[in-house]
Amino acid sequence: MIYFDNAATTLHKPPQVIEAVTKAMTTMGNCGRGAHPSSRRAAGAVYEARQKLARFFSCSREDHVVFTANATHSLNLAICGLFSPGDHVITTVAEHNSVLRPLYRLEGQIGLQTDYIPTDAKGVLQLSKLEEFLRPNTKAVICTHMSNVTGNITDLETVSAFTKKHGLLLVVDGSQSAGYLPISMKEMAIDILCVTGHKGLLGPQGTGCLLLREGISLRPLTVGGSGVQSYLKEQPPKLPEALEAGTLNTHGIAGLSAAMDYLEEMGLEVIKEKEDALTRYFYENIRHIDGIRIHGDPEGSHGPIVALNLPNMDSATLADCLAEDYGIATRPGAHCAPLMHKALGTDTQGLVRFSFSHFNTCEEVDLAVTALKELRQQD
Repeated sequence: MIYFDNAATTLHKPPQVIEAVTKAMTTMGNCGRGAHPSSRRAAGAVYEARQKLARFFSCSREDHVVFTANATHSLNLAICGLFSPGDHVITTVAEHNSVLRPLYRLEGQIGLQTDYIPTDAKGVLQLSKLEEFLRPNTKAVICTHMSNVTGNITDLETVSAFTKKHGLLLVVDGSQSAGYLPISMKEMAIDILCVTGHKGLLGPQGTGCLLLREGISLRPLTVGGSGVQSYLKEQPPKLPEALEAGTLNTHGIAGLSAAMDYLEEMGLEVIKEKEDALTRYFYENIRHIDGIRIHGDPEGSHGPIVALNLPNMDSATLADCLAEDYGIATRPGAHCAPLMHKALGTDTQGLVRFSFSHFNTCEEVDLAVTALKELRQQD
């Protein structure tokens, strides 16, 4: 199988990630739930992973790295923990449902007020409109760093300048950008960064984290066991236990820790260069196919995603043909980002997303190009 669905999850993991998970499953107990060797090994592995993630994303404190199950968990933790009745938040039409649905729920539950930055015809966010949406009760801006639909990269420099100017919080969904673009919370003035481990970070599914700037307090999303202060009726107030109820996915975290070592050793610049080259090669070889429609702005600030349609074929049908007839894995449909599809005019047809990893090859891209040309002839 040729795997071009890396924006959903990276299938090909570094061998050391698999080895780390296997070792953890045979040697590690429950982190923070005992003083025996297997528990201490787990605690050490978790602490080491926190340190690596804090360093990788320039988070000022490792105890402000909160482990979660995925970016959806992280974003729910941030959104549900930040806002109160009377607050206003600015977000964008490029957001995933992991941002939109918590916001919709809070609109109904506490009357949260929300505005959405629109895009142009290519799905590029119109950040010049930020000032138009500012209100006296605006508390935060929540935005994706890279669209999971189009691959368009958000100009975070512009967004962070706006939030700093007006004393707002900046919450960033780094699901697609982490492991591809360098992210420095300090330099980019990010207050809360939410990432998942199973995409560009090359870790196992079921891993993710929320990273907090020092001084920010969130209400816990869940409460329960923490391994410390068991006689308190409320969740212990100190991070990270304040936001980490229950047993951590230590086995997955050990794999994520190994993935961080791989990324540090490879270097993001090497990974980005390879993924950008594959994306450009694919785009340049398909853009002249008669009738093909490519969505987003591949010639602008753009990541390793190309989203497309053939004129007379539903996206699900196209993706099925690619998978069944050519052995090519892609992602069709709405990609859990309904407002972006409405902005692009693809809410009925959907679109097919090709997303690339540095483990892919030009030979695989050639086969995908041939497949699209042949399918266009049948369209």
